[in-house]
Amino acid sequence: MQVQETVCGQFAALATALRRRGLTAKESHAASRAVVDWFGAAIAGSLQSPAQALRAAVAEDRGSARLIPDGQPAPLRTAALINGVASHTAELDDIYREGIYHPGSPTIAAALALAEDRGASGRALLRATAVGYEIGDRIAQTVNPAHYNYWHTTGTVGTLGAAAAAADLLGLGELQLAHALATATTMAAGLQQAFRSDAMSKPLHAGHAAEAGLLAALAACHGYTGALDVLEGSAGFGAAMAQSPDWSAALADRARPLGVTTATVKNHSCCGHTFAAVDGALELRAQGLRAEDIEYVEVRTAITAAKVAGNTHPHTPFEAKFSVSYCVAAALVLGSVRLRAFEPEALQHPLLNEVERRVRVTADAEMERVFPSQRRAIVTAVDRAGLCHEVVRNTRKGDPDDPLTDSELAEKYADLTEPTLGRERSKRLAEQLWRLDALPSVRDLEV
Repeated sequence: MQVQETVCGQFAALATALRRRGLTAKESHAASRAVVDWFGAAIAGSLQSPAQALRAAVAEDRGSARLIPDGQPAPLRTAALINGVASHTAELDDIYREGIYHPGSPTIAAALALAEDRGASGRALLRATAVGYEIGDRIAQTVNPAHYNYWHTTGTVGTLGAAAAAADLLGLGELQLAHALATATTMAAGLQQAFRSDAMSKPLHAGHAAEAGLLAALAACHGYTGALDVLEGSAGFGAAMAQSPDWSAALADRARPLGVTTATVKNHSCCGHTFAAVDGALELRAQGLRAEDIEYVEVRTAITAAKVAGNTHPHTPFEAKFSVSYCVAAALVLGSVRLRAFEPEALQHPLLNEVERRVRVTADAEMERVFPSQRRAIVTAVDRAGLCHEVVRNTRKGDPDDPLTDSELAEKYADLTEPTLGRERSKRLAEQLWRLDALPSVRDLEV
C-alpha cells in the first residue's frame, strides 16, 4: 500500500505542506490567541480536583517539561497529560464549532510539553499548534455530527490533532507523520457517557488525547508503524465511530482559512451547548429585566444542546455546567457565567435556584437541522406583570461570526489567571504569550 493512497498519508501531506509554507501574520496571531486562551483555561483548571488528583498519582518524577501553573518539572508525557486535563476542567477551552470539538486542550498540551522538552522556539510552537488544529478540525468536521452520538470528539479526534502537532515539532516526514496519525487513531477514545454524570472522566479525555498523540509521534520518530488505512478501512475509525464519513471532503479545499483562525473562544465557564441561551439571557438582563420579576423563562435550542446540557436542579458544579436552565438562571441573576457561577455560594443562591426552577428548555428540530454549523437559541421571559421579553440568538458570542476581540480575550485571560498567579505574574506571562513569535525558546516562558 502506497502512503499517498491512504487518508492518513494525505493528511500527512497536508501537514508537511503547511510546515513548509509557514504561517502568515494573521495565522500566527490566531495561533497566539489560541495559546493565550489555552493558558487561561489551564491555569483556571489546574487547581481543581481532576488535575490535582492526577498530579498526585503520576507526577512524582522530574523531567524537562513543566506543569501549569507553578512550572514544576515533569516528564513530557506527564506534562501533556496533566496540563491537558487542567485545560479542559473549567470548561473554558476553545471550540471548533463545525466539528463539535475542543482542539486547544489536547493539541497545545502536547505541543507545549514537547516544545519545552526540546527547547523549541515560540514560532515553532505556534506553527505546530496551527498544524494540529488543521488536522484535528478537518477530521472532526468529517465524522460529526454522527460521531458525537456516542463519542467525545476532544478525546478521540484530539489524539490525532495532538499527534500532528507533536510530529510537526519533531520534523517528521510524510511517511513517519502518517504512521504517527495511524497509531494515534487506534488509541483514540472518550465516551459521551463520561459526562452524563458527575465524574472526572471528561477532562481526562483531553489529557489522554494529548499524551497518546504525543506518544504516537515520538514512537513514529523511532520507526514505530501504524495501520495506514485505519481511518477509512472497513474496520477502521470511520466505520466504527461515524456514519460513512466523506474523507475526500475532509481533504478538499486546501486553500480554506486555517482552522486555528476560525476557533470559537469560550466566553462562559460551562458547556458550549448552553452559550447561545446564556448570551440571550445576558441580553435580557442588559435590557433591564430583573431576575426578581421573572414569572417563567422558555429556552428553545437544538436537540443536541437540550440533551447534552439537559440537567435540571443541579447540586454540583459539574451538573450545573451541563445545565441550560442553571446557566440561564445564573446569567439572569449574577450577570456572568464565569467561574464564580459554579462556586458553592452560587449553587446555593436562593434567587438563582428559584429562577432555575422557572426555566423550561424545549428542543427545537429546526435548530437541530442547522447544528453544528449554527448554534441558535430563543430565550423568552415573561415577567410577573405579564409582559413578554424575547431575544433571538443565531450565534454565540465568541464564535467566528461574533468573535471576542483581543481586548476581550485579554480580559478573560486576566479574569482566569490573576486569582492564581497574582496580577503582576499574570501580566508578565501574558506579555510573553502575545509575543510568542519572537520568543527564542519556549523554556523562557515564565510559567
